[in-house]
Amino acid sequence: MSPVNLRVVGLGTAVTVAVLLPLVATARPTGDPVRPAGAGTEGDAKAGDLLRGLGLGPRTPDSVTPSAPAVAAPVPASPERVTHCGPELASPEGAEAQTCVLSEGPDVWARTYYRNATGRRIDAFLTLMGPGGRTVQAGCPVPAQDEPGTCETPRERARGVVTAYTAVAEFAGAGEGGSTPLLLRAGSNTADGEGS
Repeated sequence: MSPVNLRVVGLGTAVTVAVLLPLVATARPTGDPVRPAGAGTEGDAKAGDLLRGLGLGPRTPDSVTPSAPAVAAPVPASPERVTHCGPELASPEGAEAQTCVLSEGPDVWARTYYRNATGRRIDAFLTLMGPGGRTVQAGCPVPAQDEPGTCETPRERARGVVTAYTAVAEFAGAGEGGSTPLLLRAGSNTADGEGS
């Protein structure tokens, strides 16, 4: 290229910069600046200073468009409680009971619902039986009143399928030494094997 051509190109570049620089300086920022890949922190600082000087730095709070409200993450659903109950039974003396196996998430336990219309205090003995001969027991005093009540075993982590668990409640006279008569036995097994 001849020296005359270089002067013309240089003059044209200077005119172009002189015309476009005021336009760029007054332009409203439209987003965050794009930094070249691999630029170091020192390069980033210089590029940021230069862009801010031209009015192309990071957006100011008044130029930021409000974003849509964040959508809350769904709340995990509570584990469903499953109950398998045996039939409601009653003794001639006036004890009534229904025994169930309950499960919720990884837990399993036994519960018996009762009414004591015998006119005296009795005791309830509740046993949860699981796979491998595992048993959990609970004893509950049943007051001498014709009001509904419950007795349940502590919860434990299920081992295997919950349908392998069964429960039985036995109601006997209280405080009668070794000769406590059994008044009622109510199990969680149903005739057709279905739960409620």
